[in-house]
Amino acid sequence: MASRVSRQTIQRAQRAQRAKPRIPFQFVLDELESEQPTVRPMFGCYAIYIRGKITLILRNKSSSPKDNGVWIATTKDHHESLKKVFPSMRSIALLGKNVTGWQVLPASADDFESSALKACNLVRRGDPRIGKIPASKKRTKRT
Repeated sequence: MASRVSRQTIQRAQRAQRAKPRIPFQFVLDELESEQPTVRPMFGCYAIYIRGKITLILRNKSSSPKDNGVWIATTKDHHESLKKVFPSMRSIALLGKNVTGWQVLPASADDFESSALKACNLVRRGDPRIGKIPASKKRTKRT
């Protein structure tokens, strides 16, 4: 005997599927699972926090596809040493002409997956070159 599923049940299931965002480059989160990462949506991307620091951002958007990939939270002081580990790493074009602390491992690079896995390894080891403590949000005073 075939069971009948109501139209409402099907519509609810379809809405639930659409509501769940698909995080790009899931293998990065799988690799960091032992660190119990916190993932937060940020500007249409997904920020990964570990031990209170923002470490990486996963981006895969149709706008500015050249900046898709794994963004690394670092500082300008560490660019040179990280470039030796990640030859395809570069500044993020979306952030303007000035060099910022953020760098990207471009998804279009031939070594993207291996570089992203190396970045995960550095994050797991607590490499001081990766990760920033986010600025606390300022509370507004009520009058």
